[in-house]
Amino acid sequence: MKLCMIGTGYVGLVSGVCFSDLGNTVYCVDSDKNKIDSLNKGIIPIYEPGLEEILKRNYKAKRLLFTHNLKKAVSNSDIIFICVGTPTIKNTNSADLRYVYAVANQLKKIISKYKIVITKSTVPVTTGDKIEKILKRLKSKKLVDVVSNPEFLREGEAIRDFIYPDRVVIGTDSKKANKILKSLYLPIIKKTSRYFSTSRRGAEMIKYASNAFLATKISYVNELANLCEKTGVDIKDVSFGMGLDERIGGRFLRAGPAYGGSCFPKDTKALINTANKFNTDLSIVKSVVKSNEKRKLLLTHRVDKMLNKKINNKIITFLGVTFKPNTDDMRETSSIPMMKFLSKKNCEIRYFDPSGEKKELKKIKNVKFCKNISLACLKSDLIIIHTEWNVFKLLNFKKLVKKNNFSIYDMRNIYSPYKMKQMKIKYYSVGR
Repeated sequence: MKLCMIGTGYVGLVSGVCFSDLGNTVYCVDSDKNKIDSLNKGIIPIYEPGLEEILKRNYKAKRLLFTHNLKKAVSNSDIIFICVGTPTIKNTNSADLRYVYAVANQLKKIISKYKIVITKSTVPVTTGDKIEKILKRLKSKKLVDVVSNPEFLREGEAIRDFIYPDRVVIGTDSKKANKILKSLYLPIIKKTSRYFSTSRRGAEMIKYASNAFLATKISYVNELANLCEKTGVDIKDVSFGMGLDERIGGRFLRAGPAYGGSCFPKDTKALINTANKFNTDLSIVKSVVKSNEKRKLLLTHRVDKMLNKKINNKIITFLGVTFKPNTDDMRETSSIPMMKFLSKKNCEIRYFDPSGEKKELKKIKNVKFCKNISLACLKSDLIIIHTEWNVFKLLNFKKLVKKNNFSIYDMRNIYSPYKMKQMKIKYYSVGR
């Protein structure tokens, strides 16, 4: 099939590359000419394991094309995916849909034969209705079907999630569109139950409901971790014991920093905003958002206590700064507010992250990127394991730090408190 992905951000690029690997011809479109030029040179703007190799293979096979010519891409395609950003509007909880509607208004002028227009961007319920209203003239002539097909790709695991999806959700009442999309997804649907067709509004709601529920699990276990610390219980045992119950499951029950990234923070807020518009109180989701914000402050102020409130001028090292491993995404990561707090205390802050130096941290005073773990840890007073990259899981801290009096703040519970005690290292973790 011939597909057009509008927007080469995380969702559009990963989906486009993977669809091309299934044998489809895919046009990836972006208004950012520099980004398109880079992609045509094989340079990808995001960190996602395995993506570069698949991109180059399909680009060479001419199944994957990058262009800023929207008209050409749309005209040559059968299915149009809208994959533009929907960030939170500043000082509000609502999703910014101007890019989505801008695309719809452009499509209105281009489409002249039947196309399926799909929102793959995460959008609030009723967004598809508004897109259809913009394309009303085309809809009346049966030239378009507007469909919701939310993505469920985890950063760092996106290729696997695309090829082996838990489910493919299609929101449409069009039998024609549904038949075509089932054929498109057939190579990756191993069980018929994984392809789920519902109403367009239903599909839009499923995406937000899923992310809000996962965010709830994270906040719930983080709050339990606070209680475990005060009762002498190991949160890892509690999480494991809970996760054995098939009704609960063990995923997203790992205590640590506040949740971050591109999805959970903005999607929980957008769901609350949608509920307010429909005069519905989502008190649980509101509590989750509030709990997550408090989490950032709680774990930050613990650093002060670990150093006996003698934090000024200390050397503090961050191992990992992204919100999770196998991504370069810094959106809503806990490391940023922590570094800002430590910077005000005149600390010397170093960091190493396998995904490289971060432009977001260049604005913070006293923060320095180190090219390797050894340089980052040398003579540090406190090492904060912020992100559980595999390279941080088997470190000899005494050899790295090369001083006797230092502490470790393991925010991901990677190491054993017992073994750290044996090595006479001051060790702090979460919920233990």
